[in-house]
Amino acid sequence: MAKPFFRLQKFLRRTQFLLFFLTAAYLMTGSLLLLQRARVALPQGPRAPGPLQTLPVAAVALGMDLLDSRASREPRVSPDVLLGVDILHSPLARPRPGPRWLRSRNSELRQLRRRWFHHFMGNTQGPSAPGPEVPRPAAHSQGTYLGCFSDEGQERTLKGAVFYDLRKMTLSHCQDACAERSYFYAGLEAGAECYCGNRLPAVSVRPEECHQECKAEKGSVCGGVGRLSVYRVQELQPGSRKRKSATYRGCFRLPENASHAFPDSLIQANVTVDTCAGFCSQNEFPLAILRGWECYCSYPTPQFNLRDGVDGTLCGQEPEAQQQGPYGQVYQTPVQDTRCTDRKFLPSKSKVFVALSSFPGAGNTWARHLIEHATGFYTGSYYFDGTLYNKGFKGEKDHWRSRRTICVKTHESGRREIEMFDSAILLIRNPYRSLVAEFNRKCAGHLGYAADRNWKSKEWPDFVHSYASWWSSHVLDWLKYGKRLLVVHYEELRGSLVPTLREMVAFLNVTVSEERLLCVESNKEGSFRRRGRRPHDPELFTPEMKGMINGYIRTVDQALRDHHGAGLPREYVPR
Repeated sequence: MAKPFFRLQKFLRRTQFLLFFLTAAYLMTGSLLLLQRARVALPQGPRAPGPLQTLPVAAVALGMDLLDSRASREPRVSPDVLLGVDILHSPLARPRPGPRWLRSRNSELRQLRRRWFHHFMGNTQGPSAPGPEVPRPAAHSQGTYLGCFSDEGQERTLKGAVFYDLRKMTLSHCQDACAERSYFYAGLEAGAECYCGNRLPAVSVRPEECHQECKAEKGSVCGGVGRLSVYRVQELQPGSRKRKSATYRGCFRLPENASHAFPDSLIQANVTVDTCAGFCSQNEFPLAILRGWECYCSYPTPQFNLRDGVDGTLCGQEPEAQQQGPYGQVYQTPVQDTRCTDRKFLPSKSKVFVALSSFPGAGNTWARHLIEHATGFYTGSYYFDGTLYNKGFKGEKDHWRSRRTICVKTHESGRREIEMFDSAILLIRNPYRSLVAEFNRKCAGHLGYAADRNWKSKEWPDFVHSYASWWSSHVLDWLKYGKRLLVVHYEELRGSLVPTLREMVAFLNVTVSEERLLCVESNKEGSFRRRGRRPHDPELFTPEMKGMINGYIRTVDQALRDHHGAGLPREYVPR
């Protein structure tokens, strides 16, 4: 009898402790929620006071089971937009928490749950709750807001320049970029995408369908999913860069029967360069060709690829005489060639797992830009770089094993990391330039140059001694453990872009048109050219550093010759 009684007593003691622990946890959670409610407010623009007070964002999301681990990989949507509920400003003079507030809390939660239910079931269960307030066009914007337009379908509504800023997009940022490139209209989509064009979209939709705020400008409308908030660009904002002008490309032989070879033309007396470039820009062509009083607009094509220029004097005759000749002056307009700017994830998982491997500073980001525009598919990354993601490399945030990208960037060089991939493009660059580029990135980011104090400090020689050997071991490991390799030298890609890129695309088993490759050539620089002042000292490497690096160059050169018969380019090897 004593034994069962002892067990019952032990069970009651444990139950008592458990109840005490749960009660304490409940009270602590309630206290935290009350404190959070007293402090958190989500401004949504001026609204009339309503019956609901601001609710804790985390409490709402957790209570509705809406926080998902996968959500961090998609563009963030504010909880009020997701739930379709009105979240109002907290009063400036908040009442102190008291019994009346505590009694009203359950009523507020019941209303919140009711509105959430109507948001999903309103089409069949009666009228739904009013949606979130649509952000309004900012009053300080110098452009004229024209409305909300559809951007769905096979082709873009605004077909001009495209760029992204997934963290700092504002109305003025987009409008300035479009005005700088001589576009008339700027369209913002999904809070972070900017599209430019010279033709107003044809399909308008309801204003409330453009409901997303700009990423860096709360209260300003920046479109929605498949929806463009379109502004007419009036002038550049104060402090922005000057409007770009046409750039002379040279004198070229024109195709026979130019009026049929080029898509658009303007023929009038006394036509000037500005007139021709303006006409072609308005019609969204990147090339303006002037022959006498004839103006032609075009894209680079296989028949007119701008690779075989002729003596400029052949285009320097009088307009009447030049009009009879086969040569024309070619100008690059500020308009971007957009035939290759569309990108997406692979429609199905790739069967071949491909790496884009390089030593840091070897031009991997630039190579990714070329590959994405040539193939039309995003590239992935073994790492996550927020700067690259913010600028439009959307595959940067996708898991590197998802196989939804055409290839995956990596700087890894161990056997295990290499053998995970079925094949790889191995990008190699002169170690002297690679070391300088990577040191610049470490000190000043992707677009800057390291300051003079960085080069003169002990940091630079320490960096060279630790990284130079990595340049060598990276190439040697991939040659040893890589299953299927395409070796690409940065210098050859820079000097012979289209043939080298064609070889890379074929290695990735993607078929692309010659027009798309020529479009990539027109947009080859991308958005990652370094700006600023280069270091003063032209000689950054000491004799000791050169002796060490040259030894690594000879080792890699011999390994490449043993692997597939061709060594490093001549400029790598010490003479």
